[in-house]
Amino acid sequence: MLRRLSADDKRFKTVRFTSGLNLLVARTTPVSHATDSRNGAGKSSLIELLHFLLGGGADAKQVAAHPALRRTAFTLCLDWPGITEPLSVSRSGADAKQVTVRPGLARQDASPGLFPVSAAPDAQVMPVSEWKALIERHLFGLKGNHQGVSGRSLLAFLMRRIRDNGFNEPVRSVARQPEAKATPNLAYLLGLDFTLAARYQEIAAKKATRDQLKKAVDDPVWGKVIGKTADLRGEIAVRSSRITELQGKISAFRVVPQYEELQDRADELARRIQDLGTRDVIDRRNLDHLEKAVAEAVDPEVRYLEQAYGELGVALPAATLRTFDEVRAFHAAVVRNRRTYLGAEIEAARQSLAKRREERARLDTELSAVLRELSEGGALDRLTALQKLLAQEEAKLGALRHRLEVAQTVEASSREIEAARLDLEREVEADLRERQRQVDQAIVLFNGLVSRLYGDDQSYLYIGPGKYSLKIEPKVSRDASHGIHKMAIFCFDLTMAVIAHREHRGPDFLVHDSHIFDGVDDRQLARALEVAAEIMDAEGMQYLVTINEDDLDKARRRNFTADPYVIEPMLTDSSDDGGLFGFRFER
Repeated sequence: MLRRLSADDKRFKTVRFTSGLNLLVARTTPVSHATDSRNGAGKSSLIELLHFLLGGGADAKQVAAHPALRRTAFTLCLDWPGITEPLSVSRSGADAKQVTVRPGLARQDASPGLFPVSAAPDAQVMPVSEWKALIERHLFGLKGNHQGVSGRSLLAFLMRRIRDNGFNEPVRSVARQPEAKATPNLAYLLGLDFTLAARYQEIAAKKATRDQLKKAVDDPVWGKVIGKTADLRGEIAVRSSRITELQGKISAFRVVPQYEELQDRADELARRIQDLGTRDVIDRRNLDHLEKAVAEAVDPEVRYLEQAYGELGVALPAATLRTFDEVRAFHAAVVRNRRTYLGAEIEAARQSLAKRREERARLDTELSAVLRELSEGGALDRLTALQKLLAQEEAKLGALRHRLEVAQTVEASSREIEAARLDLEREVEADLRERQRQVDQAIVLFNGLVSRLYGDDQSYLYIGPGKYSLKIEPKVSRDASHGIHKMAIFCFDLTMAVIAHREHRGPDFLVHDSHIFDGVDDRQLARALEVAAEIMDAEGMQYLVTINEDDLDKARRRNFTADPYVIEPMLTDSSDDGGLFGFRFER
């Protein structure tokens, strides 16, 4: 459950929540002016802050990102699975990429060390992405791969926002949200197979691609680029025949004997030139090694031994010194012989390089003459022209085949998409039969709520396979007035929240903005609050709703006892410090 919403700005009015029904009231005062509006009291801002602290984005529309508030650190205390003390999470608009939780969750989490712990022993700083992952795992029980379902999308249904037009339709939390994207989240909360619901998104994506391609084909300009399947098949057949004919001519191409001899001679000359180049590389490498060896061949020096022994106080006999001279002379002779040998090798390598250079020049001249003679004879030109034409035709054939694939995709994808859709419908139908208990639970609960508000036994929750999404649709057999539409959302959200909590698929709280009661009849307003209070007590849950004082007075006149459920603070609109933030600022 939610326990407390506070801020490090003393002007902010701390909101303390209780179990069961919570009414946060915005009222006018005796000194209110006609121009005052309870829309500035902060009711919707409260829900924005809850979203912000539970991992919501920090875009320009988020109240915490306002220049007057972005330096303020807001804190939400709530119950957390697995720990006895309330968990607090803090976040500011100035540092919106991370949150601070107390106590640190790494100690209690099933995977110790998964998240970095801050220096404070009782606090933990983590990126918002990791905080959202914790919310998914612990508040919603999401584990492993849950494509199509996210904690943020689930919270958007349990805490609808007026800025997202969340009260326009029961099955959408955001205006113009595709049903195929919304229903996996609804299916998860209701205990249905969300993976089947998510597969509708794949079909929707394929259909969108197919529609775009179809528009291109039907376009007068792009249609000529892509073409029709039948036309392209005809062009491909003609082009393939032409390529076969060219390949036959090239295979059968023969030149007169003298040209064949010249071609053989040209091939031989080219091979010899290549061989000379390879041998040059080897000789140059050897020459480099020989020149380095000459540089390293130096005379030995042994006189240092006499000095070394003298410093040690040892006199060498003359016979010994003579031996040293003989050794040095021997080594000097070895070095001279090595230099002579290396010099001869270097000279031989240089002569070989020079001879091959002359040979290569002669062969290059002869090869040029042979190629010129072949070219002047015309045979080489004709063969080259045929080969070039063949390459061009093959490239055109490849482009035609690619266009055929696109055209076939456009023409055949419609049938494939329809077949996949029908298969998915059958799978969904079979799965719903297997989950009849969950389906019945949702239908009965929704019907019971509507019946208590309107005495209508004909209302129900439709759940079944649709054409492009799993269909989850509240059916209320009443006039489609604005107020009845809002009460249909109220009953639907209450149904989702209760079932999700029962099956450990969601938290134990539901939050509604005061817009849920716009246009609602006095009797239905009072009954809705009574029903919410009873169900919250029975299920051990929490329902937080912001409400205008005049709406609450309507419920009181219908014998609803509101006082036990009104929480502090009482928000007002008549003074600068009467709103949630304790001061006024322009949104």
